[in-house]
Amino acid sequence: MSQRTLHTLFKPKSIAIIGASNTEKRAGNVVIKNLLAGGFSGPIMPVTPKYEAVMGVLAYPNIEALPLIPDLAIICTAAFRVPAIAETLAQFGCKVAIIMASGMADQNNEDGQSLLEETKQNAQRYGMRILGPNSLGMMLPNLGLNASLAHTSALPGKIAFVSQSAAICTTVLDWANNKGIGFSSFISLGDATDIDFDELLDYLGRDSRTSAILLYVDSINKKRHFLSAARAAARNKPILVIKSGRSFEGSNAAKLHTGGLTGNDAVYEAAFRRAGMLRVNDLIELFAAVETLAHSSPLLGERLAIVSNGGGPAVLALDQLILGGGKSTALDIDTFKQLDELLPSTWSRQNPVDIGGDSDAKRYTQTVKIMMDSGTADAILVLHSPSALGDSVEIASSLAEMISTHPKRNKVNVLTNWSGEDSAYLARKHFNKAGIPTYRTPEGAVGAFMHMVEYRRNQKLLQEVPESIPENIPTDVELARTLLTQAYDAGKRILETHESKDILSAYGLKTIDTYVAETPEDAVKIANTIGYPVAIKVQSPDIHHKSDVHGVMLNLSSQDEVCLAAKAIKTRVHDINPDAEIEGLIVQKMALTAGAQEIRVAVIDDPVFGPAILLGEGGSEWDPARDAVVALPPLNMTLARYMVIQALKTQKLKDRHLPLGLDMNALCVMLTQISHLVIDCPEIARLDLNPVLCAGENITLLDVNIQLHQVQIDNASRLAISPYPKELEQKTTLKNGRDVMLRPILPEDEPKHLIFDNSLSDEDRYKRYFGVRSKMTHEEMAVLTQIDYAREMAFIAIGKDENGEDLTLGAIRASIDPDNTEAEFAMAVRSDHQGQGLGRLLLEKLISYYRSNDTQMLTGFTMFENRSMANLAKSLGFTVTFDMEEHLIKMDMQLK
Repeated sequence: MSQRTLHTLFKPKSIAIIGASNTEKRAGNVVIKNLLAGGFSGPIMPVTPKYEAVMGVLAYPNIEALPLIPDLAIICTAAFRVPAIAETLAQFGCKVAIIMASGMADQNNEDGQSLLEETKQNAQRYGMRILGPNSLGMMLPNLGLNASLAHTSALPGKIAFVSQSAAICTTVLDWANNKGIGFSSFISLGDATDIDFDELLDYLGRDSRTSAILLYVDSINKKRHFLSAARAAARNKPILVIKSGRSFEGSNAAKLHTGGLTGNDAVYEAAFRRAGMLRVNDLIELFAAVETLAHSSPLLGERLAIVSNGGGPAVLALDQLILGGGKSTALDIDTFKQLDELLPSTWSRQNPVDIGGDSDAKRYTQTVKIMMDSGTADAILVLHSPSALGDSVEIASSLAEMISTHPKRNKVNVLTNWSGEDSAYLARKHFNKAGIPTYRTPEGAVGAFMHMVEYRRNQKLLQEVPESIPENIPTDVELARTLLTQAYDAGKRILETHESKDILSAYGLKTIDTYVAETPEDAVKIANTIGYPVAIKVQSPDIHHKSDVHGVMLNLSSQDEVCLAAKAIKTRVHDINPDAEIEGLIVQKMALTAGAQEIRVAVIDDPVFGPAILLGEGGSEWDPARDAVVALPPLNMTLARYMVIQALKTQKLKDRHLPLGLDMNALCVMLTQISHLVIDCPEIARLDLNPVLCAGENITLLDVNIQLHQVQIDNASRLAISPYPKELEQKTTLKNGRDVMLRPILPEDEPKHLIFDNSLSDEDRYKRYFGVRSKMTHEEMAVLTQIDYAREMAFIAIGKDENGEDLTLGAIRASIDPDNTEAEFAMAVRSDHQGQGLGRLLLEKLISYYRSNDTQMLTGFTMFENRSMANLAKSLGFTVTFDMEEHLIKMDMQLK
């Protein structure tokens, strides 16, 4: 239903205003005023029994009296009237309604049902979509549509803005109008009870009139839909997110604002990064980034050149660039010579290029032109400080003209900063008009440039090919699940180190040998057996951080020390926490810590995004938002490596350069295996490994605490990102007796998939791609192998070559529309493996997958020349039709 009706929201041909009014300041009055002022070309129909006409437009007494079915209705009435109005509109055939009323979730009807729930049911029954409630409305400036309560209308442009907050909408609008920045659409989501971020991202990601998307987020409701839509849209255009609730108090206020769940802010941050979106921290940063997006081309590299008429601002800009992890460009000999001829002998002779306080329009323009011509910089920041010797408006106007007509205008991004107020304001207006980003401070300009760099880096990361985990690392799902089920059935909800050992070793994770003693005498016996020195810890289900109650004693090297320590621990724990149940004492052989480093790894269960993996330094006073970096599973080796680099960069993890310290590969393998463990074992609610001892390649988990869910949970909806569906792997045999494995594609398959694609004959490539096409690039191949299993599926057939290496023999893929109505497939089999029944096996697997997925329809197209494909489809039950005009064969199958 959704995407098909959502296009009506963006292209309505007629509009009804329910509750239109002639009374000033009423919602029904503001909306109709805005609609009439916007210049919308379709019928605008006020509905009210009170007036014959509203603002001079003939009004209708009720919905049934409307002369035609409106595409869009704006409901401006009080909350208690909305459910009945929504039902009448939906029955009448209206496609989308915007609800302005607030507080609908808190008011109930006579049956005790909330007004919001009643409205939603009434609309859904007849297929009408709802934007809101508590929405400010929406604007589509390109259509002259202002269906909102805003105090001013938006200019047309190429940026889409979607916000959960009405106040943020009006603030952004004011600022953008002042800057001359326009929007392709401006949408206030309100409480997002029906139409939500995910569907809008899907639409805007494909909308040719939108080149960038801005989101203001209070809370996310549908995590998997949101991340899938964001990942898909972020491949095509930048998405910037400003998220409220960065503090604990702020997140509670955000919850009250939109009624959504509050999640951990660090987990939100991880989710945004994983989807390839860019997070900005405040409105000032958002405005700077919008300025850049509105006027810039995508960056081709990261080198920044700075041209300035003063040393101070240039150094401030350079500091900001280097401290933010950016790259300053170096001048080549040719550029240096040209600048030397043009500039006074006092110029800086390096980047930043200080051209002198007496610079006029000619010197500025020629310098920037040389830099644009040179090819040494990917972006140029032009700074100007007020000076009595050069007219700042004249300089701006002459620069704007040169930059706008320069042949490299779209290859080199130019950013400007005119400091000062009055004259600078006029100069900045010149740049706005010419579509050149301009900022009030050098730091603001560099910050905006770094947003572009960060976006570019995020996109590159999303295309990296992960290494495989080494073959010798075990993953025994069945053993781990069996042990967890046994513990669960025995009533256990917390597992300590000695109870977790076999579960963790099923995933190649090594714990230290751990024994449980009931009495101090038992502890001495164990210590004598395993050898000294030993550590003793209290074992209690009521104590999560043993060191907080002084329940840990280390480096005990004799019987007497063990005996005394055991008694002392029991006494101390009892004094500090008299109610704690002490089950016994844990005895461990001391790990060899000399030259090794201790870290902490945890898994939390976030209320919004589900399981999240944390990495940081040890300690019981641990705040995940402050002390750890966070990543969402599933992790592979590349994502794990990015997590470790991020932890080191932000000092959440410090490399102490110890003789046996941190080994990048070993850390990544451990994190990836923990990700596998969490995905495979839904019983695990939380996991705390503290400390973890890193001694080069040897990583040992010294203290483990696994918390199980209190009740069995639904695994399907638990994870925010669909993991690799291992259960779809299938071994089979071809007609010639060759063994093959059919399985979903993985990001690690990229190199082999490129070999497979290149192995297709010219004829097969022609049939697969409907024409001649060149070899695949790395970027194209990344899109084909790094798929979102929630949205698309690709099965590959893997056989072994003569050296026992994996060889891709065939592939079939289908992508699905966001409503799960129709999947469209395409297939190719290696030219030297045709006629072995592989095509049939792949197509049967795809049909069975989409049947179990509740998809309604499977379709495909092939060329007239590819009759064998059409015959195969026919034999499997597809309806085959010929499109003479397009010269294509269409294959359709109803799956339900």
